[in-house]
Amino acid sequence: MKKFFLCILFCAVFFTFKTQALAHCQVPCGIYGDELRFSMMEEDISTIEKAVNEINKLSQSPGNYNQLVRWINTKEDHANNIMKTTGDYFIAQRIAIQQDGDNKDKNYCAKISLLHKIMVYAMQTKQSVNLSAVEKLKNSVAEFKKIYFEKK
Repeated sequence: MKKFFLCILFCAVFFTFKTQALAHCQVPCGIYGDELRFSMMEEDISTIEKAVNEINKLSQSPGNYNQLVRWINTKEDHANNIMKTTGDYFIAQRIAIQQDGDNKDKNYCAKISLLHKIMVYAMQTKQSVNLSAVEKLKNSVAEFKKIYFEKK
């Protein structure tokens, strides 16, 4: 009976870790959720914006250190999510490399430039509690979304 439970436990742990390891791989499976990625980034931006406001509010009165640290960590995590989605999903998987003389994607340079801005503005939201960085991030994601879904 003990061996049976150990076997069940081993299988559960093995399949859990195996699923997690393969869930966000870069295998060219062709299953993409572009709209979902944009929704996730927009949610991350909303969370960063709320975190900036909460950090600024909590900084006004002493004694809220634990909550302040939690909001800072939350802001950092969501900025990292955006940077990961930008690099690992859009740059690595969704924006095809342009060859010399290849005009298949006329907005290639604009897309890459916007993705770079998104990464930089996400980094800036980690470095400060300035809402202007959040606004630049929000605007860049919206602009990228617009040209990303334009008909080719």
